[in-house]
Amino acid sequence: MLKNPRNLLWLLPLLLFISSPIWEPKVASFLSPRGSFEATLNNDPDQLATRKFIMDSITITMSTKGQVQWVVNAKQAITGKNDREVEMIEVDAKYTAKDNTLTYITSDRGAYLVDKRHLSLSDNVVIRKPAQMQEMYTDLLHYYDATKMAVSPGKVDIKASNFSITAGRMDYDLSSDAYDLSNHVICKF
Repeated sequence: MLKNPRNLLWLLPLLLFISSPIWEPKVASFLSPRGSFEATLNNDPDQLATRKFIMDSITITMSTKGQVQWVVNAKQAITGKNDREVEMIEVDAKYTAKDNTLTYITSDRGAYLVDKRHLSLSDNVVIRKPAQMQEMYTDLLHYYDATKMAVSPGKVDIKASNFSITAGRMDYDLSSDAYDLSNHVICKF
């Protein structure tokens, strides 16, 4: 037997080498890198539905042929049912027509569907047209950017300096500046 314990130190590498077939596969699998170096996004619909965000102060712009027509500001924005739907709180929007007249819109809540280019405003919607000195009040307004139509399916009150109109529904074509009022229309001059 060896008298000096320091001479036993050479036995440790020998024992590791002899026992390596037992422990080496487990250590190698533990230390091997997982995945790849390629950055991939998980586009699983179930995973996409769980991606949520909350933003303070958001601005959405919509333009046609290089001209910015809509600038929609909101105090806060949250993803909706998926990440392609944005729900907004305290919405303040500005629409610029072809003749550069401005229309200002405010509402308590709103939603924007990115894929459909559909803006929906609800709760205390107020539309002001300073050039025509008109104001419109409603609880729900839908704007479809593809057709340039604004639709209010509920009660609408339009007030101007020389008339007032109350209707149960309003369709407004922004491209031709034409109103279609229906459902118990009352006009006062």
